Amino acid sequence: MRIHLKIQASNKVIPFDHQALLTGTVHKWMGWNDEHGKISLYSFSRLEGGTAIKRGLQFERESTFFFSAYQLDLIKTIIKGIQSDPTMFHGLFVSDITIQEEPDLSGRDLFYVASPIFIKRKIGERIDHILFNDNRASACLIETLRTKMAKTDIEDDSLEIHFDSNYPKAGTKKITYNGIENKANWCPVIVNGKPETKLFAWNVGIGNSTGIGFGAIK
Repeated sequence: MRIHLKIQASNKVIPFDHQALLTGTVHKWMGWNDEHGKISLYSFSRLEGGTAIKRGLQFERESTFFFSAYQLDLIKTIIKGIQSDPTMFHGLFVSDITIQEEPDLSGRDLFYVASPIFIKRKIGERIDHILFNDNRASACLIETLRTKMAKTDIEDDSLEIHFDSNYPKAGTKKITYNGIENKANWCPVIVNGKPETKLFAWNVGIGNSTGIGFGAIK
């Protein structure tokens, strides 16, 4: 299930590297639970509606972002957390929550990104950040989603995931998270499989580190 949040901004300027702040806010709303440090069965988008200026992203009136989760109980926890404390950071606060029912994805396989898709693998002593045009990307995306599916009762031998190689604006984004630079991908993905598998991906996200703001899909 997915919730869409309307954020009051009032001409606020937010630093470009604010993803850790957004993650911290989401974890605040989660409160004390056993989700931290586990494989994340949830995802959330970046803040939408900002204009890039020299000092960061300027939000004149409002912003939006969404949070999705496989578990309904986690959605309920987030809503309760927001109602208890709607404040975020740099003067932002939640003014409205809209619940989106789970869509029928049986006739759909193309998904646009709502936050950059991050793929990383340890190769010997180094960590590789794998990009959309790397021939390893598809296998890595499938492997990560299967790892998450193993935590549920979803099985799908037909699962296939790959970046949309025909997307003309495909590229990468450098995201600095707590001082660490990460190369992530801004490119739609094509997910083939059972409808429940695609819905699972729609909720939990694609790729690594969805629990800290990567890999949310629309």
